[in-house]
Amino acid sequence: MGPFIEVVLGGLMTGMLYSLIALGFVLIFKASGVFNFAQGAMMLLAALAMARFAEWFPHWLSFDNKLLANVMAFAAALVMMVIVAWLVERLVLSKLVNQEGITLLMATLGVAYFMDGAGQTLFGSDIYKIDVGLPKDPIFLFENTFQGGILVNKEDLYAAAIAAALVALLSLFFQKTSTGRALRAVADDHQAAQSIGIPLNRIWVIVWSVAGFVALVAGVIWGSKLGVQFSLSLVALKALPVVILGGLTSVPGAIIGGLIIGVGEKLSEVYFGSMIGGGIEIWFGYVLVLFVLLVRPQGLFGEKIIDRV
Repeated sequence: MGPFIEVVLGGLMTGMLYSLIALGFVLIFKASGVFNFAQGAMMLLAALAMARFAEWFPHWLSFDNKLLANVMAFAAALVMMVIVAWLVERLVLSKLVNQEGITLLMATLGVAYFMDGAGQTLFGSDIYKIDVGLPKDPIFLFENTFQGGILVNKEDLYAAAIAAALVALLSLFFQKTSTGRALRAVADDHQAAQSIGIPLNRIWVIVWSVAGFVALVAGVIWGSKLGVQFSLSLVALKALPVVILGGLTSVPGAIIGGLIIGVGEKLSEVYFGSMIGGGIEIWFGYVLVLFVLLVRPQGLFGEKIIDRV
């Protein structure tokens, strides 16, 4: 039972990090009705900014305090992501109001490639380190209950706690604030939302800014674990099955979907990987989603859309 619980806990912590990335996809989709393929590029750009600003500020301002450098770098990276959100709305989305979903989808692909190139131009293409003080040492829990205890990575535990807190905060934002309700109204119908006085352009800037903040937090966590490199944007691909499984419009679905896939891929890799050669973690989420879509195309918590003629 001890090793089983250890694997499950590892899967839950990984799943919460998947949920954090998936939340960025859900935020954009709820506000614009389009799947944002630029989310991975946003996470990479934010992580690059955090890593480089944390390195540059002590040199520019002649101080040697890692905490201050990280705080300043996080603030600067957040300001940059808000500016990016404003530019995306002003230069891209405002030109495509009330266009077909496929048009907006292709626009996000263009934004993604632009962000990848801009990040390399501004911050370089080497591998950079983010050190925000997350402990790297593993710990043993329940040593008196299970023989040898349960091995848990401290960094994963702290990262999962941060992700869970942010997910809970954003869930409350969507459900309890007037801006959150406006975001949901815009997602349902752009024209109807505009007709009752909801400023579509301002809403898009807000939601892309919030998605940028989520991308920054996710980028800092994953950058701390893996290092900041251009393959970091591919981590967002791990969140695609999470989004589809939970439902494109559901914040709770992003959470539960992430936990299901995180636990499922860990258990399948540990208990079935040796039977079929390993590598189950890479494709488990996609196969699971494929079977779910055959039964519920809208995902577990997504809204079923019925078109009446």
